[in-house]
Amino acid sequence: MNKLSNYTRLIGVLLVGVIALILQFALNLPMYAQIVISTLGSLIALLMFIDMVKTLRSGKFGVDLLAITAVIATIAVGEYWAALIVLLMLTGGDALEDYAANKANSELQSLLENSPQSAHLLNGDNIEDVRIDQVKVGDRIVVKPGEVIPVDGTITEGVTTVDESSLTGESRPIDKMVGQTVMSGAINGDSSFDMIADKTADDSQYQNIIRLVKQAESTPAHFVRMADRYAVPFTLMAYIIAGMAWYISGDPVRFAEVLVVASPCPLILAAPIALVSGMSWASRSGIIVKSGTIIEKLGNAKTFAFDKTGTITKGHLTVDQVHAVNGYTKEQVLSLAAGTEQQSSHILARSLVAAIPDKIPAATNVIETTAEGVQATIDGKIVKVGKPAYVSSEHIDPLDQTTVYVSVDGKYVGYVSFSDEVRPEAKSVMDGLHQMGVEQIMMISGDRKPIAEEIADSVGIDKVYAERLPQEKIAVIKQVDKKLKPIVMVGDGVNDAPSLATADVGIAMGAHGATAASESADAVVLKDDLSLVGKAVKISDDTMNVARQSVLIGIAICTILMLIASFGVIPAIIGAMLQEVVDTVTILWALRARGGDKPEADLVPAQ
Repeated sequence: MNKLSNYTRLIGVLLVGVIALILQFALNLPMYAQIVISTLGSLIALLMFIDMVKTLRSGKFGVDLLAITAVIATIAVGEYWAALIVLLMLTGGDALEDYAANKANSELQSLLENSPQSAHLLNGDNIEDVRIDQVKVGDRIVVKPGEVIPVDGTITEGVTTVDESSLTGESRPIDKMVGQTVMSGAINGDSSFDMIADKTADDSQYQNIIRLVKQAESTPAHFVRMADRYAVPFTLMAYIIAGMAWYISGDPVRFAEVLVVASPCPLILAAPIALVSGMSWASRSGIIVKSGTIIEKLGNAKTFAFDKTGTITKGHLTVDQVHAVNGYTKEQVLSLAAGTEQQSSHILARSLVAAIPDKIPAATNVIETTAEGVQATIDGKIVKVGKPAYVSSEHIDPLDQTTVYVSVDGKYVGYVSFSDEVRPEAKSVMDGLHQMGVEQIMMISGDRKPIAEEIADSVGIDKVYAERLPQEKIAVIKQVDKKLKPIVMVGDGVNDAPSLATADVGIAMGAHGATAASESADAVVLKDDLSLVGKAVKISDDTMNVARQSVLIGIAICTILMLIASFGVIPAIIGAMLQEVVDTVTILWALRARGGDKPEADLVPAQ
């Protein structure tokens, strides 16, 4: 049932109740009150029955069957007020679940803002801004500094660096020059360049990723909700008791009386309220969970898969090692590199300056050569920072990581290498997940294998899948054994969006803005803190314990009431009222899942 129909049905039941109350008590027309409730109540029950049949045909068993049977039975034997109470309970529970899911989604902004929207089209010497869907193969396009590349293409003029981390997981900036291809969705660096469009927007990399997301979302994994698992035996037990009561007494009213007290309020109300409370608890902790079903899956998760860049790591490069030769110290090499680069807006320049903010020497005559390096005069000497061939004519063996090399007056003096810093909380998060029963933790990254394996080893990840494109990440998730599911995927980039949608639960690290990852995810971490992933699992586990307790308490009370009602001592209207007492008990218990009184320390697994 969709959100609109559930809200509409609840409003319809309330209106029927108001009209019936006026007819019965204000106008003293009980017959008309019965007609109104019976007619409109039967119509609403029929609509819900049709939806329930669709659910059954899909291979799932909903919790509404018993309640709908109770409505029909009470209307048939003339207990129309009891029917109205059951209908109110049934439609209220459905509307409550939809309200929670809608509220969670409304707390997220439009999360596809990074999708390219326009392009600068070159017509002769003129530049015209056009919608991205107007770009044709062969068009000449200008991409300005800091812009998102609109379509896949080939550079025809200029050199630049591009940030492809959200597409490929490669953390370091990529140098691009004439003749090389660039992908839509990547972010241009500090220089403008001209390109020829090789593909239209619909065929470009970014839109291919969005299509993968939609395909994954259209084939969700099968999952049996806790309430549905309890619904089958509870429904069978209620029918058996009601049928025996009718058979032994010979009175069909007895059948209705038993079903009224058997209406699965704990399943329809208590479980959703516990899940809504858990979602609220998660939201207060900085985690938006989009539906109660996600809480259930997180509480039962067996496998976690993490992206590397921006998830296990912070997603920005920091100085890792400094090497000095030819009489220079490490401090001098780092200081010269930062002084030379301090006026550059390159990502590595910002990392160098951040490494020594208080000891940067003054530089003059700064000349920056895009994709090669920077030259400056410091203390009367010419300092070059950049690629080996740019800084010196000496032979320099390049390292297999992001590195800048430094020379003074043409003489090589050392290098500064960079790494993507691992989040300090990453290892404790992995340890905590294992302690909470997660059987397997994987890393699925587009980055190079040596880097991915080194980081995985440092934080305690069990398996590593490196150098994987978005479609290959999906394949890894689909190959996980059923015994190790549900599987949770955690990521932050556009390249993670398809795998987030494919996993049983996708969690997006959305602290740095709106991304396709957040749009396709089932939960979004709003703070830049990986430990909130562990907290989400803890909250989900506690919420499911409360929900399970609420359901079992309600089922136990209902079973006792069914046995009593089978002897004909509980009239249908009294039974419906007793159900409200059961509702109150189970709801109060379910509200314990709000977690408001629990200390913060209880939310984090012991280390």
